[in-house]
Amino acid sequence: MKEYSIGQMSRQTGVKVTTIRYYESRGLIPSPARTEGGQRRYDDAALERLAFLRHARKLGFGFDDIADLMALAEEPAEDCAPAHEIARKQLAAVDRRMTILAQLRKELARMANADDKGQAGDCRVIQVLGDHRLCIGAHEAPTNLSITNSD
Repeated sequence: MKEYSIGQMSRQTGVKVTTIRYYESRGLIPSPARTEGGQRRYDDAALERLAFLRHARKLGFGFDDIADLMALAEEPAEDCAPAHEIARKQLAAVDRRMTILAQLRKELARMANADDKGQAGDCRVIQVLGDHRLCIGAHEAPTNLSITNSD
């Protein structure tokens, strides 16, 4: 059985060492065996799990969903429907963020392309940023336009 140090795990998956430790503290990666000197020693299963986790995070899945997907992966006889439901939920979240991004892009383009000539105080960019009611669809857009997935 091959063993990997935390540095080797990091290099092979592209996940930072501190992030690996964080995933371990959250229980997403089992605590590995340690050498007499206290160094972590991961096995192939941990490497595969970390690669799975990294890919899921890149797709925007939250930790709870990732934990659920990992649990499903460990039960190969389990029905596929829960995994598809988690993926559909993530797709809907991505669609919502894309809608928000399209609104942000439209407003930024309108601000940036205003034909302002004169002083900064009269500049459309400055006016809109100072008074959000001037935004297109300000009453429709959520007040928190964050596009990141919270965990």
